[in-house]
Amino acid sequence: MLTRRAAARGAAATAVSYARILGANNRVGLGVVGTGGRGTYVMTRFQAFEDCEVRALCDVYPKRIDDAQAKAPNTKTFGDHRKLLELKEVDAVLVGTPDHWHCAVAIDAMTAGKDVYTEKPLCRTRDEAPQMVKAARINGRICQVGVQQRSGPIYLEPLEKYVKAGRLGKISHIDAVWHAGVPGPMRREPAEKPSNLDWVRFLGPVKYRDWDPGQYFNFRAYLDYNGGKMTDFGHHWMDVVHMYMGERAPHSAVFAGGIYYDRHDGRTAPDTCNALFEYDGFSVLFQSNAYGTPTQYGITFYGDQGKLFVDRNRYAFTSAEKGAAPEERRIPGDITSDHVRNFLDCCRSRKLPNGDVGLAAISVLPPLLAVQSYVEQRRIRFDPDRLEVLPL
Repeated sequence: MLTRRAAARGAAATAVSYARILGANNRVGLGVVGTGGRGTYVMTRFQAFEDCEVRALCDVYPKRIDDAQAKAPNTKTFGDHRKLLELKEVDAVLVGTPDHWHCAVAIDAMTAGKDVYTEKPLCRTRDEAPQMVKAARINGRICQVGVQQRSGPIYLEPLEKYVKAGRLGKISHIDAVWHAGVPGPMRREPAEKPSNLDWVRFLGPVKYRDWDPGQYFNFRAYLDYNGGKMTDFGHHWMDVVHMYMGERAPHSAVFAGGIYYDRHDGRTAPDTCNALFEYDGFSVLFQSNAYGTPTQYGITFYGDQGKLFVDRNRYAFTSAEKGAAPEERRIPGDITSDHVRNFLDCCRSRKLPNGDVGLAAISVLPPLLAVQSYVEQRRIRFDPDRLEVLPL
Protein backbone atom coordinates (compact mmCIF):
# COMPACT_ATOMS: atom_id res chain seq x y z
CA MET A 1 0.00 0.00 0.00
CA LEU A 2 1.25 3.47 -0.86
CA THR A 3 1.93 5.45 2.30
CA ARG A 4 1.59 9.23 2.70
CA ARG A 5 5.38 9.52 3.08
CA ALA A 6 6.14 7.46 -0.02
CA ALA A 7 3.60 9.39 -2.07
CA ALA A 8 5.10 12.67 -0.91
CA ARG A 9 8.60 11.53 -1.92
CA GLY A 10 7.33 10.59 -5.37
CA ALA A 11 5.55 13.89 -5.81
CA ALA A 12 8.61 15.86 -4.69
CA ALA A 13 10.36 14.96 -7.94
CA THR A 14 7.87 17.14 -9.78
CA ALA A 15 8.46 20.22 -7.63
CA VAL A 16 11.26 21.69 -9.75
CA SER A 17 9.40 21.35 -13.05
CA TYR A 18 6.26 22.66 -11.40
CA ALA A 19 8.08 25.75 -10.20
CA ARG A 20 9.05 26.46 -13.82
CA ILE A 21 5.40 26.20 -14.89
CA LEU A 22 4.38 28.87 -12.38
CA GLY A 23 6.31 31.41 -14.37
CA ALA A 24 7.92 34.69 -13.48
CA ASN A 25 5.09 36.03 -11.36
CA ASN A 26 5.18 32.87 -9.19
CA ARG A 27 1.40 32.64 -9.20
CA VAL A 28 -0.64 29.47 -9.40
CA GLY A 29 -2.71 29.75 -12.57
CA LEU A 30 -6.22 28.47 -11.83
CA GLY A 31 -8.79 27.05 -14.20
CA VAL A 32 -12.36 26.66 -12.96
CA VAL A 33 -14.54 23.88 -14.34
CA GLY A 34 -18.14 24.35 -13.25
CA THR A 35 -19.00 27.98 -12.59
CA GLY A 36 -22.29 27.60 -10.76
CA GLY A 37 -22.91 29.07 -7.34
CA ARG A 38 -20.49 26.95 -5.32
CA GLY A 39 -17.78 26.80 -7.98
CA THR A 40 -17.79 30.57 -8.37
CA TYR A 41 -17.79 31.15 -4.63
CA VAL A 42 -14.79 28.89 -4.04
CA MET A 43 -13.08 30.65 -6.96
CA THR A 44 -13.37 33.92 -5.01
CA ARG A 45 -11.65 32.22 -2.05
CA PHE A 46 -8.72 31.46 -4.37
CA GLN A 47 -8.72 35.05 -5.62
CA ALA A 48 -8.30 36.29 -2.04
CA PHE A 49 -4.69 35.06 -2.16
CA GLU A 50 -2.14 37.08 -4.12
CA ASP A 51 -0.20 33.99 -5.22
CA CYS A 52 -3.14 32.71 -7.28
CA GLU A 53 -4.62 34.01 -10.50
CA VAL A 54 -7.77 32.76 -12.25
CA ARG A 55 -6.92 32.27 -15.90
CA ALA A 56 -9.69 30.15 -17.43
CA LEU A 57 -13.36 29.28 -16.89
CA CYS A 58 -15.47 26.40 -18.19
CA ASP A 59 -19.16 25.56 -18.00
CA VAL A 60 -21.86 23.98 -20.15
CA TYR A 61 -23.99 27.14 -19.77
CA PRO A 62 -22.41 30.40 -21.01
CA LYS A 63 -24.61 32.48 -18.70
CA ARG A 64 -22.83 30.97 -15.72
CA ILE A 65 -19.48 31.66 -17.32
CA ASP A 66 -20.53 35.29 -17.77
CA ASP A 67 -21.50 35.53 -14.09
CA ALA A 68 -18.14 34.11 -13.02
CA GLN A 69 -16.22 36.23 -15.49
CA ALA A 70 -17.70 39.35 -13.89
CA LYS A 71 -15.58 38.37 -10.87
CA ALA A 72 -12.62 37.10 -12.92
CA PRO A 73 -12.27 39.34 -16.00
CA ASN A 74 -9.81 38.68 -18.83
CA THR A 75 -10.11 34.92 -18.42
CA LYS A 76 -10.27 32.47 -21.31
CA THR A 77 -13.60 30.62 -21.52
CA PHE A 78 -14.59 27.13 -22.66
CA GLY A 79 -17.58 24.81 -22.88
CA ASP A 80 -15.44 21.65 -22.81
CA HIS A 81 -13.04 21.13 -19.91
CA ARG A 82 -10.61 19.22 -22.12
CA LYS A 83 -9.90 22.40 -24.06
CA LEU A 84 -9.18 24.28 -20.83
CA LEU A 85 -6.71 21.57 -19.82
CA GLU A 86 -4.64 22.25 -22.93
CA LEU A 87 -3.64 25.67 -21.56
CA LYS A 88 -0.04 25.71 -20.32
CA GLU A 89 -0.79 28.73 -18.14
CA VAL A 90 -3.26 26.67 -16.08
CA ASP A 91 -1.41 24.94 -13.24
CA ALA A 92 -4.34 23.84 -11.10
CA VAL A 93 -8.03 23.14 -11.63
CA LEU A 94 -10.97 23.82 -9.35
CA VAL A 95 -13.72 21.27 -10.04
CA GLY A 96 -17.08 22.81 -9.17
CA THR A 97 -19.24 20.69 -11.46
CA PRO A 98 -22.23 18.60 -10.36
CA ASP A 99 -21.12 15.44 -8.59
CA HIS A 100 -21.47 13.06 -11.55
CA TRP A 101 -18.65 14.92 -13.35
CA HIS A 102 -16.16 15.11 -10.43
CA CYS A 103 -14.32 11.90 -11.27
CA ALA A 104 -13.87 12.43 -15.01
CA VAL A 105 -12.82 16.08 -14.79
CA ALA A 106 -10.41 15.46 -11.90
CA ILE A 107 -8.76 12.49 -13.62
CA ASP A 108 -8.49 14.33 -16.93
CA ALA A 109 -6.92 17.30 -15.14
CA MET A 110 -4.37 15.21 -13.24
CA THR A 111 -3.49 13.25 -16.37
CA ALA A 112 -2.87 16.59 -18.06
CA GLY A 113 -0.39 17.49 -15.32
CA LYS A 114 -2.64 19.81 -13.30
CA ASP A 115 -3.17 19.81 -9.56
CA VAL A 116 -6.80 19.54 -8.52
CA TYR A 117 -9.10 21.01 -5.89
CA THR A 118 -12.40 19.19 -6.27
CA GLU A 119 -15.60 19.91 -4.40
CA LYS A 120 -17.15 17.21 -2.29
CA PRO A 121 -18.46 14.61 -2.46
CA LEU A 122 -15.37 13.06 -3.97
CA CYS A 123 -17.36 10.96 -6.41
CA ARG A 124 -20.75 9.50 -7.31
CA THR A 125 -19.98 5.76 -7.10
CA ARG A 126 -17.64 3.62 -5.00
CA ASP A 127 -15.64 2.39 -7.98
CA GLU A 128 -14.68 5.96 -8.92
CA ALA A 129 -12.80 6.66 -5.66
CA PRO A 130 -9.79 4.35 -6.25
CA GLN A 131 -9.53 5.59 -9.85
CA MET A 132 -9.12 9.15 -8.58
CA VAL A 133 -6.50 8.12 -6.01
CA LYS A 134 -4.57 6.22 -8.69
CA ALA A 135 -4.62 9.22 -11.04
CA ALA A 136 -3.21 11.46 -8.32
CA ARG A 137 -0.43 9.05 -7.38
CA ILE A 138 0.78 7.92 -10.80
CA ASN A 139 0.80 11.50 -12.10
CA GLY A 140 2.37 12.96 -8.95
CA ARG A 141 -0.47 15.45 -8.57
CA ILE A 142 -1.92 17.23 -5.54
CA CYS A 143 -5.62 16.44 -5.18
CA GLN A 144 -7.43 18.30 -2.43
CA VAL A 145 -11.09 17.40 -1.80
CA GLY A 146 -13.43 20.06 -0.46
CA VAL A 147 -13.84 18.55 2.99
CA GLN A 148 -12.72 21.84 4.48
CA GLN A 149 -13.13 20.73 8.08
CA ARG A 150 -9.69 19.11 7.69
CA SER A 151 -8.14 22.62 7.58
CA GLY A 152 -10.43 24.43 10.00
CA PRO A 153 -8.94 25.53 13.35
CA ILE A 154 -12.38 25.02 14.90
CA TYR A 155 -11.94 21.28 14.21
CA LEU A 156 -8.19 20.91 14.63
CA GLU A 157 -8.09 22.52 18.07
CA PRO A 158 -10.62 20.25 19.85
CA LEU A 159 -9.18 17.21 18.09
CA GLU A 160 -5.87 17.81 19.82
CA LYS A 161 -7.25 19.24 23.06
CA TYR A 162 -9.92 16.67 23.86
CA VAL A 163 -9.82 13.61 21.59
CA LYS A 164 -6.10 12.93 21.23
CA ALA A 165 -5.49 14.10 24.80
CA GLY A 166 -7.96 11.46 25.99
CA ARG A 167 -10.30 13.82 27.84
CA LEU A 168 -13.38 12.18 26.32
CA GLY A 169 -12.20 8.74 27.33
CA LYS A 170 -13.67 5.85 25.37
CA ILE A 171 -15.90 7.23 22.58
CA SER A 172 -18.72 4.79 21.92
CA HIS A 173 -21.18 6.80 19.84
CA ILE A 174 -21.33 9.86 17.56
CA ASP A 175 -24.35 11.87 16.45
CA ALA A 176 -23.82 13.69 13.16
CA VAL A 177 -26.71 16.05 12.40
CA TRP A 178 -27.35 18.30 9.42
CA HIS A 179 -31.08 18.81 8.96
CA ALA A 180 -32.69 20.94 6.28
CA GLY A 181 -36.06 22.53 5.63
CA VAL A 182 -39.06 20.97 3.92
CA PRO A 183 -38.39 20.74 0.17
CA GLY A 184 -40.56 22.63 -2.27
CA PRO A 185 -41.59 21.60 -5.77
CA MET A 186 -39.01 21.19 -8.51
CA ARG A 187 -38.40 24.06 -10.88
CA ARG A 188 -40.40 23.87 -14.13
CA GLU A 189 -38.95 26.87 -15.95
CA PRO A 190 -37.60 27.45 -18.46
CA ALA A 191 -39.84 24.88 -20.13
CA GLU A 192 -37.62 25.02 -23.20
CA LYS A 193 -33.87 24.50 -22.82
CA PRO A 194 -31.79 27.66 -23.31
CA SER A 195 -30.38 27.40 -26.82
CA ASN A 196 -26.77 27.78 -25.66
CA LEU A 197 -26.93 25.32 -22.76
CA ASP A 198 -25.19 22.05 -23.65
CA TRP A 199 -27.64 19.63 -22.04
CA VAL A 200 -26.00 16.51 -23.50
CA ARG A 201 -22.64 17.50 -22.05
CA PHE A 202 -24.29 18.29 -18.70
CA LEU A 203 -25.65 14.73 -18.62
CA GLY A 204 -22.20 13.28 -19.37
CA PRO A 205 -22.09 9.72 -18.03
CA VAL A 206 -25.78 9.76 -17.03
CA LYS A 207 -28.33 8.03 -19.26
CA TYR A 208 -29.90 10.43 -21.73
CA ARG A 209 -33.21 12.07 -20.93
CA ASP A 210 -34.93 15.14 -22.38
CA TRP A 211 -34.38 18.61 -20.92
CA ASP A 212 -35.68 18.93 -17.38
CA PRO A 213 -35.11 22.25 -15.58
CA GLY A 214 -35.55 20.56 -12.20
CA GLN A 215 -32.72 18.14 -12.89
CA TYR A 216 -30.42 20.89 -14.12
CA PHE A 217 -31.06 23.47 -11.41
CA ASN A 218 -31.58 21.00 -8.53
CA PHE A 219 -29.54 17.95 -9.50
CA ARG A 220 -29.11 16.91 -5.85
CA ALA A 221 -32.74 15.78 -5.80
CA TYR A 222 -31.91 12.97 -8.25
CA LEU A 223 -29.84 9.89 -7.47
CA ASP A 224 -28.64 9.60 -11.07
CA TYR A 225 -26.37 12.58 -10.42
CA ASN A 226 -25.37 12.12 -6.79
CA GLY A 227 -26.38 10.63 -3.44
CA GLY A 228 -28.63 13.48 -2.35
CA LYS A 229 -28.26 14.76 1.20
CA MET A 230 -26.33 11.63 2.16
CA THR A 231 -23.36 12.54 -0.03
CA ASP A 232 -23.87 16.31 0.09
CA PHE A 233 -23.96 16.78 3.87
CA GLY A 234 -22.97 13.23 4.78
CA HIS A 235 -19.51 13.29 3.21
CA HIS A 236 -18.64 16.37 5.26
CA TRP A 237 -19.71 14.94 8.59
CA MET A 238 -18.49 11.38 8.04
CA ASP A 239 -15.12 12.81 7.00
CA VAL A 240 -14.95 14.57 10.39
CA VAL A 241 -15.74 11.24 12.05
CA HIS A 242 -12.79 9.66 10.24
CA MET A 243 -10.58 12.66 11.01
CA TYR A 244 -11.26 12.20 14.73
CA MET A 245 -11.64 8.43 15.02
CA GLY A 246 -9.29 7.00 12.38
CA GLU A 247 -9.22 6.60 8.61
CA ARG A 248 -11.16 3.35 8.40
CA ALA A 249 -14.47 2.41 6.78
CA PRO A 250 -17.45 1.02 8.74
CA HIS A 251 -18.52 -2.60 9.05
CA SER A 252 -22.12 -1.88 8.10
CA ALA A 253 -24.59 0.75 7.03
CA VAL A 254 -28.36 0.81 7.27
CA PHE A 255 -30.66 3.57 6.04
CA ALA A 256 -34.09 4.63 7.30
CA GLY A 257 -36.11 7.33 5.60
CA GLY A 258 -37.35 8.20 2.16
CA ILE A 259 -39.25 10.75 0.12
CA TYR A 260 -41.71 11.84 2.79
CA TYR A 261 -42.65 15.09 1.03
CA ASP A 262 -43.55 13.70 -2.37
CA ARG A 263 -44.28 16.48 -4.86
CA HIS A 264 -44.85 13.93 -7.66
CA ASP A 265 -42.19 15.64 -9.75
CA GLY A 266 -39.83 12.73 -10.39
CA ARG A 267 -37.27 13.33 -7.65
CA THR A 268 -35.49 10.20 -6.45
CA ALA A 269 -33.21 11.34 -3.60
CA PRO A 270 -34.78 10.98 -0.13
CA ASP A 271 -35.61 14.12 1.83
CA THR A 272 -35.52 12.22 5.15
CA CYS A 273 -32.19 10.54 5.83
CA ASN A 274 -31.22 8.53 8.90
CA ALA A 275 -28.18 6.29 8.51
CA LEU A 276 -26.58 4.14 11.19
CA PHE A 277 -22.98 3.00 10.76
CA GLU A 278 -21.10 0.40 12.83
CA TYR A 279 -17.35 0.85 13.22
CA ASP A 280 -14.68 -0.86 15.31
CA GLY A 281 -15.88 -0.12 18.85
CA PHE A 282 -18.31 2.72 18.13
CA SER A 283 -21.40 3.65 16.13
CA VAL A 284 -22.40 6.75 14.18
CA LEU A 285 -25.91 8.05 13.53
CA PHE A 286 -26.12 10.53 10.67
CA GLN A 287 -29.36 12.48 10.31
CA SER A 288 -30.50 14.94 7.67
CA ASN A 289 -34.25 15.25 7.83
CA ALA A 290 -36.81 17.69 6.43
CA TYR A 291 -38.08 19.85 9.26
CA GLY A 292 -39.94 23.13 9.33
CA THR A 293 -37.81 24.13 12.32
CA PRO A 294 -34.45 22.34 11.93
CA THR A 295 -32.37 21.82 15.05
CA GLN A 296 -28.73 22.88 15.35
CA TYR A 297 -26.35 21.17 12.96
CA GLY A 298 -23.06 19.69 14.13
CA ILE A 299 -21.37 16.57 15.48
CA THR A 300 -21.40 15.27 19.05
CA PHE A 301 -18.83 12.75 20.26
CA TYR A 302 -19.95 10.82 23.37
CA GLY A 303 -17.26 9.36 25.63
CA ASP A 304 -17.31 7.86 29.11
CA GLN A 305 -15.46 10.92 30.46
CA GLY A 306 -17.31 13.66 28.58
CA LYS A 307 -18.88 14.80 25.34
CA LEU A 308 -17.69 17.14 22.59
CA PHE A 309 -19.87 19.13 20.19
CA VAL A 310 -18.33 20.70 17.06
CA ASP A 311 -19.72 22.69 14.17
CA ARG A 312 -18.02 25.06 11.74
CA ASN A 313 -17.76 27.99 14.13
CA ARG A 314 -18.10 26.59 17.66
CA TYR A 315 -17.08 23.70 19.85
CA ALA A 316 -18.14 22.82 23.38
CA PHE A 317 -16.69 20.19 25.71
CA THR A 318 -18.64 18.97 28.74
CA SER A 319 -16.81 16.81 31.25
CA ALA A 320 -18.59 13.90 32.93
CA GLU A 321 -17.34 15.19 36.30
CA LYS A 322 -20.18 16.41 38.47
CA GLY A 323 -20.52 20.18 38.44
CA ALA A 324 -17.93 20.71 35.68
CA ALA A 325 -18.54 23.85 33.64
CA PRO A 326 -18.66 23.45 29.84
CA GLU A 327 -15.58 24.61 27.93
CA GLU A 328 -16.65 26.51 24.82
CA ARG A 329 -14.89 28.38 22.03
CA ARG A 330 -16.09 30.21 18.93
CA ILE A 331 -14.00 30.93 15.84
CA PRO A 332 -15.79 33.01 13.19
CA GLY A 333 -15.08 32.89 9.48
CA ASP A 334 -15.30 30.48 6.55
CA ILE A 335 -12.93 27.54 6.85
CA THR A 336 -13.03 27.13 3.06
CA SER A 337 -10.34 29.82 2.91
CA ASP A 338 -8.11 27.76 5.22
CA HIS A 339 -8.57 24.75 2.97
CA VAL A 340 -7.76 26.71 -0.19
CA ARG A 341 -4.63 28.11 1.47
CA ASN A 342 -3.50 24.61 2.38
CA PHE A 343 -4.00 23.50 -1.23
CA LEU A 344 -1.97 26.40 -2.65
CA ASP A 345 0.83 25.72 -0.17
CA CYS A 346 0.90 22.05 -1.19
CA CYS A 347 1.02 22.98 -4.88
CA ARG A 348 4.48 24.37 -4.09
CA SER A 349 5.74 22.03 -1.37
CA ARG A 350 4.30 18.88 -3.05
CA LYS A 351 3.22 17.63 0.36
CA LEU A 352 -0.08 15.78 0.57
CA PRO A 353 -2.87 18.23 1.43
CA ASN A 354 -5.11 18.10 4.49
CA GLY A 355 -8.07 16.80 2.48
CA ASP A 356 -6.04 14.42 0.32
CA VAL A 357 -7.95 12.27 -2.15
CA GLY A 358 -6.71 9.13 -0.38
CA LEU A 359 -8.44 10.16 2.84
CA ALA A 360 -11.62 11.28 1.07
CA ALA A 361 -11.76 7.98 -0.81
CA ILE A 362 -12.37 6.26 2.54
CA SER A 363 -14.68 8.83 4.14
CA VAL A 364 -16.97 8.93 1.08
CA LEU A 365 -17.70 5.22 1.55
CA PRO A 366 -20.16 5.51 4.48
CA PRO A 367 -22.57 7.89 2.69
CA LEU A 368 -22.33 5.88 -0.53
CA LEU A 369 -23.08 2.68 1.39
CA ALA A 370 -26.07 4.39 2.99
CA VAL A 371 -27.39 5.30 -0.44
CA GLN A 372 -26.98 1.68 -1.50
CA SER A 373 -28.88 0.63 1.62
CA TYR A 374 -31.72 2.98 0.68
CA VAL A 375 -31.88 1.79 -2.92
CA GLU A 376 -31.67 -1.92 -2.07
CA GLN A 377 -33.78 -1.62 1.10
CA ARG A 378 -31.39 -3.69 3.20
CA ARG A 379 -28.56 -3.47 5.68
CA ILE A 380 -25.21 -3.35 3.88
CA ARG A 381 -22.39 -5.39 5.42
CA PHE A 382 -18.93 -4.13 4.47
CA ASP A 383 -15.35 -5.36 4.75
CA PRO A 384 -13.25 -2.30 5.80
CA ASP A 385 -10.01 -4.11 4.95
CA ARG A 386 -10.86 -5.30 1.44
CA LEU A 387 -13.26 -2.36 0.88
CA GLU A 388 -15.93 -4.70 -0.47
CA VAL A 389 -19.63 -5.17 0.14
CA LEU A 390 -20.20 -8.58 1.67
CA PRO A 391 -22.79 -11.00 0.27
CA LEU A 392 -26.22 -11.28 1.82
